[in-house]
Amino acid sequence: MSGNPVFVAVDTPALADARALVLAVAPHVGGVKLGLEFFAANGSSGVAAIAGLGLPIFLDLKLHDIPNTVAGAVRSLAPLAPTLLTVHAAGGHAMLAAARAAAPAATRVIAVTVLTSLDDDDLVAAGVADGTAAQVARLAGLVRVAGCDGVVASPIETAAVRAAWPEATIVVPGVRPAGSAVGDQKRVMTPRDALAAGASVLVIGRPITGASDPAAAAAAIARELA
Repeated sequence: MSGNPVFVAVDTPALADARALVLAVAPHVGGVKLGLEFFAANGSSGVAAIAGLGLPIFLDLKLHDIPNTVAGAVRSLAPLAPTLLTVHAAGGHAMLAAARAAAPAATRVIAVTVLTSLDDDDLVAAGVADGTAAQVARLAGLVRVAGCDGVVASPIETAAVRAAWPEATIVVPGVRPAGSAVGDQKRVMTPRDALAAGASVLVIGRPITGASDPAAAAAAIARELA
C-alpha cells in the first residue's frame, strides 16, 4: 500500500470519542482500524460515520465460521467498502475463498494467522507443537492458495512471509515505538523495524490512543518513519 502505512486502532465503543480521536490524528496516519469493540457498539452506521471523515477503513472483524456464513457476512459489509477486511486463516481454504469471492474487488481480504497475544507456549497448549513461525508460514501459504490478498502477522514473522509471498499485503499489529509499554502483545517490534521487515500496514493503538496527546504521538511516529 502507498502513502502513510500507519493505521490507528480505534478501540472504543463511544462514537463521539472515536470521531474526535480520528479527527485529531488524521494528518499523521494513513487509515483507521475499527475492531470488534467499536463494531459491537456502533454497527455499520458507526463505521460509515468514521469512513465519512475521509481516511481508509480497516474493518478488523476477524470473521470465522462456515464458508456460507462468512460469505454472507462479507456481502452484508460490502456497502461499507472497507479498504481492508479480516477473516481468520484457520477457517480453512473454502472459507477463505468464499470470503474473497464475496468481497468487493476494491476490498482487500486479509487473513489473521497467529494473534500477537500468543507465543509458542500458547500454541503448544492448543495442540500446535512446532511454534508460531511454522504456523504463520503454514497459514500464509493456505491464504495465498485460497486467493486472499494477504495476512495479519506479527512483526517477528513478517520478513519470512514477505520472502515467501512478495506481493502480499502484510498487516502488522504488535508495533510499539521504542520505550512504549508492550501490554498484552508478546511478539512486538518498532515501527521502523517492522517496515524494514516488509510490513505493508502498521496497526498502532495504545501508543497513540493512550497518549496524553494522541496527535503528537502519531506525529512522532510519522516523523520516525519519514
